[in-house]
Amino acid sequence: MPFITVKMLEGRTDEQKRALCEKVTQAVAETSGAPVERISVYIEEMSKDNFSTSGVRESDK
Repeated sequence: MPFITVKMLEGRTDEQKRALCEKVTQAVAETSGAPVERISVYIEEMSKDNFSTSGVRESDK
């Protein structure tokens, strides 16, 4: 029973998140052989205030 966590910055639409879950589920099913109904995807959204790259917060860009 695969559990997949996707961490990304907030701001995606429900439609984008729905499509992401569908495609990730299909990719895991195809590559692992796990049945689709046993695959769980968890989206963890992060605030741009709480994420930085190269020492610069995304909210400061």
